[in-house]
Amino acid sequence: MVSSLLKTDMAGLHLKTPLIAASGTFGFGIEFADLVPLEQVGAVCVKGLSLTPSCGNCGQRVVETPSGMLNAIGLENPGCAYFLEHILPKLQTFDVPVIANIYGHSIEEYAAVAQALDVNGVSAVEINISCPNVKQGGLAFGTDPQTAAKVVKAVKANTHKPVITKLSPNVTDIVALAQAAEEAGSDALSLINTLLGMKIDIRTHRPVLGNMVGGLSGPAVRPVAVRMVYQVAQHVRIPLIGMGGVERVEDVVEMMMAGASAVAVGTANLYQPDTLLTLTRELQDYCVREKVSCVQDVVGQALPQGKQSMPYFQKKEKV
Repeated sequence: MVSSLLKTDMAGLHLKTPLIAASGTFGFGIEFADLVPLEQVGAVCVKGLSLTPSCGNCGQRVVETPSGMLNAIGLENPGCAYFLEHILPKLQTFDVPVIANIYGHSIEEYAAVAQALDVNGVSAVEINISCPNVKQGGLAFGTDPQTAAKVVKAVKANTHKPVITKLSPNVTDIVALAQAAEEAGSDALSLINTLLGMKIDIRTHRPVLGNMVGGLSGPAVRPVAVRMVYQVAQHVRIPLIGMGGVERVEDVVEMMMAGASAVAVGTANLYQPDTLLTLTRELQDYCVREKVSCVQDVVGQALPQGKQSMPYFQKKEKV
């Protein structure tokens, strides 16, 4: 039973706990149903969905690194139509909000996916803007604030669901990107996505991953994620979902103190499938031990004096 201490209302989402299963590391949720009672999870963010099926990248897709892993899955997925017909009905049998992570290789594709998933059973849409823009020579949508804003506007125009924009850390100014997404209408922000990395096999003299480079995740990226959450929290008024290397309750509290209203768990699910349950119990214990009446009271506690006076924080204080 999840304590009411952990109740989190954020961007139109009503969560029993601020702990979310991050996209890409929890499948579509149903794969974990025999291991984790999904009703005790704050929300399940399903793996990235595109308009049509995608087979992902060729060659080796995953390699372990110190305190983390590199993945180059390539957003393999069965497409929206299959998800709606075969997967979503199964997810709806569980009392857990479903966040659909979406991607496209053009603004029109993002809009089409958002429209297709604007259905009952989908609680929110998370935009993955780390994908290459085929109309702009392959540059990722998430590296340019103006382009990212166009994607957010297109998605907002094609869905009635809360829109969450997942920010790429592979930029020079994360705050500018966050502000662009907010101004374009994003209801919340997720950060961070994976950092670009590479591993070379010194015996073959070749990159290990078939895609050459991959996304670095796991505990190694957590300090970067905390820093970016902390920075962005001081410059936007919409709630944040912090993620990146979270595996202990201390990591959850740290993310929340940096300004995250919810925290997503990714890579830890792969080597410890019940991580979300463990963190839920330990977060409840933390609230009791520290005499925290509501877990949302922790949000932003580490921000500089005065930064918690933003409208979003003011709203939480009045609840």
